[in-house]
Order: sequence, then C-alpha cells, then structure tokens
Amino acid sequence: MSIGVHSVESLIPDSELALKVTKLVAEVSPQFLYYHCIRTFLFANLIGQRQEMKIDRELLYLGAIMHDLGLTKRFDGNQRYEVDGANAARSFLLQHGLPRDKAEVVWDAIALHTSNGIASCKQPEIALVQIGASMDVGGFRQEDLEPEVVEQVLDVYPRLDCGPAILELILAQVKRKPQVVAFTWMSEIGRCHIHGFACPTIADVIQNNPLDKRRS
Repeated sequence: MSIGVHSVESLIPDSELALKVTKLVAEVSPQFLYYHCIRTFLFANLIGQRQEMKIDRELLYLGAIMHDLGLTKRFDGNQRYEVDGANAARSFLLQHGLPRDKAEVVWDAIALHTSNGIASCKQPEIALVQIGASMDVGGFRQEDLEPEVVEQVLDVYPRLDCGPAILELILAQVKRKPQVVAFTWMSEIGRCHIHGFACPTIADVIQNNPLDKRRS
C-alpha cells in the first residue's frame, strides 16, 4: 500500500465546515500540535480503511483535528483538557450548523481520546480518534500500517519534536489546575515529572473511606 505525497493531502476533508475547523485549529495551535492533530486523523482514517470500517470521514476528521483544543491557550479552561476541548469543539460546530447528534459524537471522540478501553467500545469515529492519537503520541498500533505509509505521512507532516512538546503542555496544565488531575492518568505525569507533586490516588481514597469507620 502506498498513498503518495499528494494523496496524503487529498485524504483530508475539504468541506466548508472542515475548512473552517482546520483554520481554527491552525490559528490557536503551535505548529507541532496542529501537525499532531492532522496526523491523528490520517493514521485513524488509514487504519479505519484497512479494517474496512464504515465511517463518516468528515465526522472522524472533526474529532481528530479538534481533539487537543483544550491544550491551547484559547480553550484552556478549568476542567481537564479533554473536557475543555470537547466543550469548545461542540460549541463551535453547533454555531456553524452541524446537527447536535453529530456534534455529540465529536464531543465523545475528544473527551474520550485518552480513555483506552472505553473509546474502543463506542462507534467507529470515536474509537478511531483514540487509536490515531495514541499511535501518534505513543507509537501504538504502528503494525496496522505499512512502514512506508507512516513515512509518507511524516514526510508531509513532520513531528517537530512533538512528544516532548506535548508533554510540556500537559505538565503546564497539571501545575495550573491540580484539582482536576486527581484520579486521572495526568496524576502519574505529575508525580513523575514535578518535584514535590502530591495527589491522592484512588487507593488512598478506598483505604481511608470514612464510611468504613462508622459503626454498623
């Protein structure tokens, strides 16, 4: 399988809404993050094609290209970044005429893109955003695509030191709003990379449940 440099670009939807969303993401995101979101779609779409999954390609694109809006300055709110991004995406899409049922699919795709084992139980567009994002961030499921295909994607949308740069964005959020980090995967990043970071674990909560101290 070979997609060619020009074919890489042709995989990206060019509807009026897709173009507006692409413009938004490009404006608010540093280039490494914008390219990561594009690659997330490309890998997700290619894996979906290879597995002969029936997907709405535009809907998949909207979820993939907008999945990290919560890591940008404009849309960084007071919730975990997946929810901030999902809320921002849904609001933008509804304002631009996307039916609510489709906007809710995009919300789920974004909110669940870090939830391995949950997203995979949802419809294909939601599952594939998680697959595409995890492939680009962690290299998971590379074996699902031929190496030359992956290289063609990287030639058009290079990584630009993506991994460390995304980690820095996540660390900044952990430092700024630790209250939303507890009991999430982000707490592990805080404990591993921020000196003195303290955050209760779910084990702490279970072991110190005040209900267990009440008389029966």
